[in-house]
Amino acid sequence: MQQETEIYKPSILLRFPAKIISYVFHPLFIPTYIFIFLVFQFPYEFSGITLWKLKMRLFGVFWFTAFFPAFAVFLLWRLKFSESIFLRTQKDRIIPFLVSMFFYWWMYYLSRNFTDQPEVLKFFYFGIFISTSLGVIINNYIKISLHGMAMGGALAAMILFAFFYHTQITLAISITLLLTGIVCTSRLLVSDHTNAEIYIGLIVGIICQLIGYWFAI
Repeated sequence: MQQETEIYKPSILLRFPAKIISYVFHPLFIPTYIFIFLVFQFPYEFSGITLWKLKMRLFGVFWFTAFFPAFAVFLLWRLKFSESIFLRTQKDRIIPFLVSMFFYWWMYYLSRNFTDQPEVLKFFYFGIFISTSLGVIINNYIKISLHGMAMGGALAAMILFAFFYHTQITLAISITLLLTGIVCTSRLLVSDHTNAEIYIGLIVGIICQLIGYWFAI
């Protein structure tokens, strides 16, 4: 008699907080979190602009890197171009990848002309633009983890910030490392990603930030 293989299903006590974590640290929010970190960690980099202008700059980051890509996903779902607003299939992810690429490139282009904000934003935006460009290619073969890409990029960016400013931000790096592990674990619990898709996402996010640092600074 053939024995059936039991599939592990995490309990609701694990799945509920994992879903909350996945939403709070959604890939679209990571650029905004990074910008806020720079404002508080390196306030002197924004000394050339008023508080109102700084708030508008923060709003612009959220508007272009989170709201517009999310709104594009919503429109695709409502117009029946995607099966789910959660982009569960590789096909559903193609256009959102391209939309995000456009806005990340636009943020990189703007950052090259701003002299009143941290120069590190140049390589960060360029890095996430490269990661989405590479991600849309890899998406043809596997469903690469977007959360993995985003958290890998954030972790690499934190370490590169320390190198660029020649300062110790050990606590921030440690917290980001811990959050990276928590977010990736959460995705394994509540998504259909495999371990390989999570790890590849992490590696792509890290490598693309390194490339951005070498070429954009």
